[in-house]
Amino acid sequence: MIEALKSDEIVEKVGGKFKLTALIQRRLEQLLEGARPLVPRENRTDLEIVVEEIMQDKITLEFIDQAPMAAVEEPLL
Repeated sequence: MIEALKSDEIVEKVGGKFKLTALIQRRLEQLLEGARPLVPRENRTDLEIVVEEIMQDKITLEFIDQAPMAAVEEPLL
């Protein structure tokens, strides 16, 4: 098992377990689709690469508000 995942440091760095899970999943997907690792591979698995990228602050999770704009009712004349 990856030692960094056993400590709370990585959870606190990202802002919670659910955010950590989302970040790992999204980055693993990118790597599987051919994205280049941001740290040397050094014979490590993709999961180990993602954890190292997080620990070195190479990747973060950003939320974009994609809520639709509120509709404005036209006044009746």
